Amino acid sequence: MKKIEAIIRPNKVGDLCAALEKVGHPGLMISDIEGHGSQKGLEEQVRGKTYKISLLTKKKVELIVKDQDADKIIQTIRKAVNTGAIGDGKIFVSSMEDAVRIRTGESGEAAV
Repeated sequence: MKKIEAIIRPNKVGDLCAALEKVGHPGLMISDIEGHGSQKGLEEQVRGKTYKISLLTKKKVELIVKDQDADKIIQTIRKAVNTGAIGDGKIFVSSMEDAVRIRTGESGEAAV
């Protein structure tokens, strides 16, 4: 199993959910986060004054998928959230040792 974490723009959550459902993976977790990457935030000008916003609002999307589905899900995320501009986000992939469904006690891929 793989854990896929995607840091994306907040306005792309709906597009991502629709795309994941279309490929047959409706389960996900979404968190509100703040941070910045290599762009180091934004500078905005309001009435002649420049304001620096160092922490940008983003969404963190987490999915647990079967090993054979990981590449398909990663490509689906990329296509759904890509705008071609700085700040589109990142995708992190890690191995998941185990999962247990609380209700039934199923473990491993059967719990996903």
